[in-house]
Amino acid sequence: MEAVEHHAAETTELWRKISWYVCIPAIITCTAWVYNAEAEHNAHLDHLRAENDGHLPEAPTYDYLNRRVKPYPWGVNSLFFNPHAQKNLEDSA
Repeated sequence: MEAVEHHAAETTELWRKISWYVCIPAIITCTAWVYNAEAEHNAHLDHLRAENDGHLPEAPTYDYLNRRVKPYPWGVNSLFFNPHAQKNLEDSA
């Protein structure tokens, strides 16, 4: 029983060290990377809006873009529709 308790204590300490020295720094690094990528994306969108009098430029109307055979139950836009970055398909429907 003493050997089992000793093994459990060692395993607990191993996973505690993995959590503190591997997982938490990895989470912090990924968070910083995603934040920087999204900041660059928003800066690009702001630049496009500044060039086009506060509006995003009109996307090309190719037949294969935004093809909907039938609308979603909640409408023609996707469930994760973002009006600041995507074209509102309800306007063109």
